[in-house]
Amino acid sequence: MAIDLIEKVLPCVDEVFTTTSKKQIITNNDFEWTGAHSIKVYKITTASMNDYDRNGTGTNASRYGQVQNLDAATEEFMLSNDRAFTYAIDKLDTDETGGTMAAVSTLSRQQREVIVPEIDSYIYATMCEEAGTKPKAIELTKENIYSEIVAANTVLDNNEVPETERFLIVSPEIYLLMKQSSEITLDTNVGQDIKLNGVISNLDGLNVIKVSSMRLPENFGFLIGHKVATVAPVKLEDYKMHEDPPGINGVLVEGRICYDAFVLDNKKMALYYQEITA
Repeated sequence: MAIDLIEKVLPCVDEVFTTTSKKQIITNNDFEWTGAHSIKVYKITTASMNDYDRNGTGTNASRYGQVQNLDAATEEFMLSNDRAFTYAIDKLDTDETGGTMAAVSTLSRQQREVIVPEIDSYIYATMCEEAGTKPKAIELTKENIYSEIVAANTVLDNNEVPETERFLIVSPEIYLLMKQSSEITLDTNVGQDIKLNGVISNLDGLNVIKVSSMRLPENFGFLIGHKVATVAPVKLEDYKMHEDPPGINGVLVEGRICYDAFVLDNKKMALYYQEITA
């Protein structure tokens, strides 16, 4: 005798794991793009120091030295990523899936699983590409990871990068090497406020941030930097849900986001990127 077993589908969604963005603690929004597609920032030179000619016996135009002109060049930042998406949800699909395909929840999922990872990946790639210091690729091991990080931090010291709020970005694999190193003692006693932003420990004055390898460039070793170096604007972030538009019995969801990332020329030495061998 055959028995027809009951099949039951629960109104639950097996969500994909995602992590929040760390961009707020590694970049800044110091410039305003409202009303403009691009902006220009001045780079102004300085004058050289001279020995003061106290007796006025030299050939200089004044006792202070030869009068110099200051240059005021500009660097332009133009937004290059104007991205969009759209999808439709039939009214019966929403009803017959227990509301799990409601427009609001699907839009939130689109942001978590698609938009945020795309922007993060672009920002990390830009910071690594435009870093002021990029030594040749090496193999990182538990024996040399500490010395390489400390040496990189010293480069920032010598370039007079602000000592506070520096960060160290590592992948889970590199973080594992750090924990295996006998020379590294990670200070995990960090404030709750920065823990919520993704800081997991502190090393040599650096806020250690662990980022999924899926969001980092290929052969990523580590990136040391300061947020003053990178501007990461989001000029437009617009999402719409149209109820029963022509041709669709349901909801049409549309979204558009315009973003970019720029490393300032005079601040690129605040970024040190170490690539690893393949």
